[in-house]
Amino acid sequence: MSIKSIAAKLFASYIYKKTQRWSRNPIATQQRVFDQLLKYGKQTHFGKDHHFDAIKSHEDFTKLVPIRDYEGLKNYVTRIVDGETDVLWPGKPLYFAKTSGTTSGAKYIPITRESMPYHVEAARNAILHYIHETGNADFVDGKMIFLQGSPILEHKNGIQFGRLSGIVAHYVPQYLQKNRLPSLEINCIEDWEEKVDAIVEETINENMTVISGIPSWVQMYFEKLNHRAQKPVGQLFNNFNLFIYGGVNYEPYRAKFESLIGRKVDSIELFPASEGFFAFQDCQSDKGMLLLLNSGIFYEFVKADEFYNESPRRYTIGEVELGINYVLIISTNAGLWAYNIGDTVQFTSLKPYRIVVSGRIKHFISAFGEHVIGKEVEQAIQDASTGKNIQINEFTVAPQITPTIGLPYHEWFIEFSEVPHDMEAFANAIDDSMRRQNVYYDDLIRGNVLQRLKVTKVAKNGFQDYMKSIGKLGGQNKTPRLSNDRSIVDKLQIIKK
Repeated sequence: MSIKSIAAKLFASYIYKKTQRWSRNPIATQQRVFDQLLKYGKQTHFGKDHHFDAIKSHEDFTKLVPIRDYEGLKNYVTRIVDGETDVLWPGKPLYFAKTSGTTSGAKYIPITRESMPYHVEAARNAILHYIHETGNADFVDGKMIFLQGSPILEHKNGIQFGRLSGIVAHYVPQYLQKNRLPSLEINCIEDWEEKVDAIVEETINENMTVISGIPSWVQMYFEKLNHRAQKPVGQLFNNFNLFIYGGVNYEPYRAKFESLIGRKVDSIELFPASEGFFAFQDCQSDKGMLLLLNSGIFYEFVKADEFYNESPRRYTIGEVELGINYVLIISTNAGLWAYNIGDTVQFTSLKPYRIVVSGRIKHFISAFGEHVIGKEVEQAIQDASTGKNIQINEFTVAPQITPTIGLPYHEWFIEFSEVPHDMEAFANAIDDSMRRQNVYYDDLIRGNVLQRLKVTKVAKNGFQDYMKSIGKLGGQNKTPRLSNDRSIVDKLQIIKK
């Protein structure tokens, strides 16, 4: 055992104990965060506009500060981009994380001196919790790769602009710099396909022990490695035993990954976003992720089925329940106030508070009142595939409201690497799982409003081609699992039967 791995275990024990202190006092922890945010918020234009001086309780906060999405906050953000200070948070942000918006074009999410450390610490602490739980620290002596956006930043009015993953790349701890790949030169390549090819060449002869990224894009990397080396990734990298991911559920990809790797590897799920780092998997036996209550973020939760009511109730951490689909609302030390990030979550544990990401509040199917969410379609495809020789690269679901024959139905567009021997039985297995999970969907099938779902095969690389066509290939981008219309699926290349 190396000195570095011994030091990692000692540090892991320290961080674990530190986490235990705040996670065992969740309500008091969140109250401290709330009070601190208000203290700083009073000094800002936003705080003065919303009478922060009059806020003495969460109830006051809900009355004076409405829920907003990016569009609702855009006027304040524009003032900061134009050079104004003390708008949402005292002073100016260190960075703007630039992301793609669906309705507002580019979105600029502020990252401040106070919020930046939490983006870095959360990713580090996720690995340290894994070390503490498993005792496995040997991987710290090998090479680690993080598939991410370019670290090249723009500058305007004293603020740097870039992709979140590119910004975070500037904060890799010194003790990991020698272990980290890809190199700066390759990481700066903008074209994603060219970048992955270069990463393959740079890493193919290295001792890779940790690989991290969004599953769909790591899969592209693995497939290129397989083609180049003519052997499974697990044989190419004998010491690769830890996959770190975020952005999408890993389960639909698991069978394909294990085939590409040639064996099972441990995994850690993260829940990062430009707006904050919200949770990480702290326990290998629990699929839920520990909600980070002490990271400069005050959380509110709105029940998803009440979200579009005129004045939905906003629950705090002490009021949530297991298994309910909540829209996540955040106020942060980056100056986001009662901000709807668009994600929905469900709690899997209340001691400590652990969550799973259940979908996006705008990504659903309810063309007939069925209220289907992302978590349900991911579970259904996992149920239908597990234990069978079926491998799925990517999928999305859309309603078919006006079929040429028969009743409407849900259409599942799936890119297979191993096609089911019996497609009808596979489709029925997905449908059965959906009916077990969603009573509304089951009622529509029983009532002959919908016919059972249909599966349509997508051509090889069909989803990659779609993402490339809309300028979102690679990086942190991902295909929505659900759409309430056919705007995505109409652009996919379908395999003609």
